[in-house]
Amino acid sequence: MKFLRRAFSFDRLIGLTMLTVFLVVYWTNPYPVEFLRNKTFDLFEQIHPRPIPAPGTSPVIIIDLDEASLNEIGQWPWPRNILADMVRNLFIMGVGVVGFDIAFPEPDRMNPAVIANSLAGIDDETRDKLSQLAGNDEAFANIIRQTRVVMGQAAYWEELDTAKGPPVKKSVAERRLSKDAVDPKLLLPNIPSLVRNIPILEQAAAHKMGGHGILSLLPELDGIVRRVPTMFVYDGGYYPALSIEMLRLAAGRQTVLIETTFAGVNAIKIAKGLTIPTDKIGRVYPYYSRSDKAKYIPAKDVLNGTVDPSLIQGKLALVGTSAVGLLDIRAIPTEGVVAGVEVHAQVIENALEQNFLIRPNYADAVEMALILAGGLLMVILVPWFGAKWALVIFLLIASSAGGTSWYMYIEHRMLFDAVFAVGSILLLYSTLTFTGYAREEANRRQTRDAFSKYLSPDMVAKVAENPDELTLGGESRELTLLFCDVRGFTTISEQFDAVGLTSLINKLLTPLTNVILARQGTIDKYMGDCIMAFWNAPLDDADHEYNGCTSALAMLGEMGPLNDRLEQEAAEEGRKHIPLLVGLGLNSGTCVVGNMGSDQRFDYSVLGDPVNLAARLEGQSKSYGMNVVLGPTTNEAVEDRLATIDLDFIQVKGKTSGTYIYGLMGDLEIKNKPEFINVQTKIREFMDTYRAQKFDEALVMLNEIRILGNEENRPWILEITLDVVCDLYEERIAEYKETPPAADWDGVFIATSK
Repeated sequence: MKFLRRAFSFDRLIGLTMLTVFLVVYWTNPYPVEFLRNKTFDLFEQIHPRPIPAPGTSPVIIIDLDEASLNEIGQWPWPRNILADMVRNLFIMGVGVVGFDIAFPEPDRMNPAVIANSLAGIDDETRDKLSQLAGNDEAFANIIRQTRVVMGQAAYWEELDTAKGPPVKKSVAERRLSKDAVDPKLLLPNIPSLVRNIPILEQAAAHKMGGHGILSLLPELDGIVRRVPTMFVYDGGYYPALSIEMLRLAAGRQTVLIETTFAGVNAIKIAKGLTIPTDKIGRVYPYYSRSDKAKYIPAKDVLNGTVDPSLIQGKLALVGTSAVGLLDIRAIPTEGVVAGVEVHAQVIENALEQNFLIRPNYADAVEMALILAGGLLMVILVPWFGAKWALVIFLLIASSAGGTSWYMYIEHRMLFDAVFAVGSILLLYSTLTFTGYAREEANRRQTRDAFSKYLSPDMVAKVAENPDELTLGGESRELTLLFCDVRGFTTISEQFDAVGLTSLINKLLTPLTNVILARQGTIDKYMGDCIMAFWNAPLDDADHEYNGCTSALAMLGEMGPLNDRLEQEAAEEGRKHIPLLVGLGLNSGTCVVGNMGSDQRFDYSVLGDPVNLAARLEGQSKSYGMNVVLGPTTNEAVEDRLATIDLDFIQVKGKTSGTYIYGLMGDLEIKNKPEFINVQTKIREFMDTYRAQKFDEALVMLNEIRILGNEENRPWILEITLDVVCDLYEERIAEYKETPPAADWDGVFIATSK
């Protein structure tokens, strides 16, 4: 069961769901997926385009109706007799085939009959003579009949009302390589209308050596021509593209062959050794080079006869335009702006060089297998081995897939898309890593919630973020220690059962703990009604003495409201209320702080002599009638900011030397009051007199101190008087007067109780 829970954990269920979604998205092939794939293949061609043929070696030339030719010959369309002269010159120079990347759907506006009917003011005889002259269209048609010319036709995606009669069809044969082969008419681009040439030109090109080809290109949604149709379907018949028809004429073939398999169109066969691989809907992937300006020949140079015939002889010539004003501008993967005729030229080059790009019909299956295998590896490995090792596996998968894709492109011109698969695997890795991190963070939060009841927030954060620190050992640090204990708690506890006593303890310790934690303190431990805390660990606190003392004052401030609540509860329960009073001791010094205990259980705690002294000072607070007793180091650090008074020079139990101790009476406001300054000064004068064994003078001073510290005169906020400390010293003086101390006595008092 444990294995099954791990094998089908929440993380893995998320991963398997995502993997299923990725496979479905890939199979449905939405536009964003195809766009990403196309951009990947574009990048391949931009990095490594097809080499441009050496000058003069390309089998294709482009007779360019460029800006210079338009400036010299005149605006387009030119008279058809000029085009006839251009075609005649091309064949005189030995061109192989001429293809027009232009359609001529209207008669020449410069035909003599058109001119005769458009001229005003001429007599009928002149009009009749002009009308009887041979037209430019007929001159153009005569040249077409005598040569190998392919006339262009344009696909139109709306129904056209044409009276030109049915288009001339060329013979296209089918070969189905299996019984379940698909009918190509169901897959090839089906066009509703054709923009055709005028009948005289169309019929002229229908002879044995001529042809018709569809010149239309079908850009992707982003406007880039990546795949070019080789065959179209119109009115139930097959119509070849311009480039295919030119290749058919160049090969001297009467038909072209469409091969199909169960997956769709497989290839277009023109002649032996001239097979064009296609995708399942009859498109080719041209392996584009960058635009080759060497194969562009201005049309004006052909007309003028100034072109070198060696550039023309044996070539397949495409007549098209690079003039921006004629709007035949396209984008291909290797170029942002090229003449549309360039695409047809590169298709012909690819066909004759047999170097088309190929996207095999099984490419989708291979890529889906990569998504499945890589995704399953991430689903299995990330939860087991963690993000680090899974990242290594991912990088191996990504580099292998990307490297293989690039290798197949470079060496075999095959297109395999690794980007979607790698992206899917990366998303799986990232999601599984995030869920693992979120789970660990939840565990940390649970740890913080549990330990925040015992440690300061800073300590909890440090433990949660750095578990390695939970090891045995300590460090030496300067700390301020605080002990707080309830006076007479045994008597109070007799009023409660175990449950009630626990509730009382919690009501007491909660506000006192909050005060400590709010001032950067760390709770070391609770010992029944006693609290032990310290400052300057685990995180640095440069003002730890002051923060400890102000915490003590704030803790005393909490006792009033707490006793009011407890008194109200006691009245409601019909029992006697005994107010809770606390005494505190603070001391500062160098201690060892760290994780102490056994390998199985340990606490973050403190050891050192200053800890013991702090505990003894708390025990002495009642003897001196003080709420808070300070050690010498603590007092020295805060006496300029807090109100403190000298209490004694005492040797506490367990010590072999005396220690000066002080009483904490209030904050800076109290310290600056004249009444307090007067009391503080009198106490210091008394201590000097007392230690000088001038006991009679000391007694007089005690009476003055007692009066200054009574309820009417005392300025401090603490609910204490100086009567207790005055009584204590009067008793000592009485004893010393009977039994004087030694002459070298330094004023130390040896305590016999804790």
